[in-house]
Amino acid sequence: MGNMNYRQLLESFRNRKVLVLGDVMIDAYLWGRVERISPEAPVPVVALHRRESRLGGAANVALNLLALDAQPILCAVIGNDRQGEVFRELMEESGLTADGILQSRERITTTKFRVIGNNTQMLRVDEEHTHDLSAGEEALFIAGIERILREHRIEVILFQDYNKGVLTPSLISRLIDAAANSNIPVCVDPKKKNFDLYRSVTLFKPNLKELKEGLKLDFDHRDSVQLESAVSVLQDRQQPDMVLLTLSEEGVFLRYRETAGSHASFIIPAHKRAIADVSGAGDTVISVAALCLASGSTPEQLAVLSNLAGGLVCEAVGVVPIDKSRLLNEAGLLDEKQAL
Repeated sequence: MGNMNYRQLLESFRNRKVLVLGDVMIDAYLWGRVERISPEAPVPVVALHRRESRLGGAANVALNLLALDAQPILCAVIGNDRQGEVFRELMEESGLTADGILQSRERITTTKFRVIGNNTQMLRVDEEHTHDLSAGEEALFIAGIERILREHRIEVILFQDYNKGVLTPSLISRLIDAAANSNIPVCVDPKKKNFDLYRSVTLFKPNLKELKEGLKLDFDHRDSVQLESAVSVLQDRQQPDMVLLTLSEEGVFLRYRETAGSHASFIIPAHKRAIADVSGAGDTVISVAALCLASGSTPEQLAVLSNLAGGLVCEAVGVVPIDKSRLLNEAGLLDEKQAL
């Protein structure tokens, strides 16, 4: 399917079933105005006028997949609490199935409260548990995921790890093995704690900070030799078929296995854009990359389209899913350039 153009590739995302596994959260915003300093302490008083709750973490990846007309099934553990009910309500409003959501009496629903006064973030309060699932929770959660794998024709599995304890070492290895046995590609957006547990996956997508922390290695990413060397160390250690390294405003670097023992690599520079907010860009990049894998794109198409989508969401303020119509327009421009 590598002979598709970019618009055809985007349209081929429709109805692809993606299993999204990972830590979810509620991003809660408290908006107000600051007009005075508290008499109790030298802190601003925020006069609250609006509250908003949004799906965050791995749930934002699911929203990106939904925006691309795919069919995400989100598997996560939330608390059996009021915030857990809010989370399920937000899923329903967004059109996401809650079939893979486990509500636990042993955990709370991760919530990040952001207090915003005069359009400036004044404070963030995190309410969460970050310890690993208990043995009982883990067994229930894995059973639920395995049921979904039996009942649905999953085309790609996506691990979205925020180190909140849902993706445990045994769960990671068991599901990577299950995917290999069923020939399902696996994508990973890692964090520091479980970085080296993701072995022999199809695509591994760290950012620069995560790569340096995960390898305990410092290097100058602007030096192409050092960059190539660092990513080759990762591939030697963990054997992913592809490493898609996001370089923030500098674009993405892809290194992939061509044949047994040989690799190819290239950098896709970022498009010049008016950057408003980089939050959520990584969620968009991994969503597009996963769907490219499911659709049988070439490695170059995967890198180009993921990079394009990540840049587009940076033009919006806050964590927002990709706008498919804008991505289609820009993909069409790429196709026109290639036709010239």
